[in-house]
Amino acid sequence: MQAPAAAERNKDPILAVLREYAGPGPGVLRVLEVGSGAGLHAAHFAQALPHTRWQPSDIDPQALRSIAAYAKAMRVPNVLPPILLDVSRSWQTWGDTQPASLDLLVSINMMHIAELRCTEGLFKGAGVLLKPGGVLFTYG
Repeated sequence: MQAPAAAERNKDPILAVLREYAGPGPGVLRVLEVGSGAGLHAAHFAQALPHTRWQPSDIDPQALRSIAAYAKAMRVPNVLPPILLDVSRSWQTWGDTQPASLDLLVSINMMHIAELRCTEGLFKGAGVLLKPGGVLFTYG
């Protein structure tokens, strides 16, 4: 359950911007985080935004275990069990996420390290899975 030092440093500045898009409103906001890594951000953001239903994901099975450990250690009930997700594959393989069902799709520090097909997949998936007015939030 270790996160890169950069994740620790940038979690609050990112949260400040996320609050603009995930502020309190009517109902629960559905969020899918693509490439959750160690899970620090997922647990931190979900804890600060209790009106969200946060779905973390990663392509690395070791990361999935770390994400689950962070959510458990921080006692964050609105973090769903992490799912294995390869963003380069079709959105139909992204768990049970249905078209136009997400309020927010979050991707932090993925695009600059992943292959171009991953970024293309992220944008294609966002076009299908976000609700009208939903936001694709990227960082890094």
